Amino acid sequence: MEGQSRAAAIPGDGAGNVQEVLRQAHAELCHLLRERAEVTRKIGTVKQTIAGLANLFGEGVLTDELLELVDRKSSGRQPGLTKACRMILMDSRSALTGRDVCRQISSAMPLVLQRHKDPMASVTTVLNRLVSYGEAIPVSLDSGRRAWLWASDSETGPQPIPLTPQ
Repeated sequence: MEGQSRAAAIPGDGAGNVQEVLRQAHAELCHLLRERAEVTRKIGTVKQTIAGLANLFGEGVLTDELLELVDRKSSGRQPGLTKACRMILMDSRSALTGRDVCRQISSAMPLVLQRHKDPMASVTTVLNRLVSYGEAIPVSLDSGRRAWLWASDSETGPQPIPLTPQ
């Protein structure tokens, strides 16, 4: 069976049926992933709008449920690194480098980074994870440095870094 495709190993015309099901499943998966990316961008836009209104008018205008949904509700303990990165990206109007995010976390929530042996590496890992969740967009700055934007419907600003080599 060496050198043959797995589909060719299926006896009879089952291979054609399997290939058709796989083709349809692949198309559906691609469609759903595009939809998820679009929904995530819309969620990012709405969260950013709510956070902006809270910044403008004070968090008192938000219900407890809204505060929780936009990661602003205080649980009485220090927020985790992922939540801190989300809040910083969401509140930023421009792309931030990993170093920028570290600096802002150090300033606003210093205890969060104290638990990490290499804060820069931890922040970069979280930012890349937010990209995989569809919550952040990696961009290349004019300086060539990598930075991240909160995912939203906005199409302005630095261009996303392609995820696959061109």
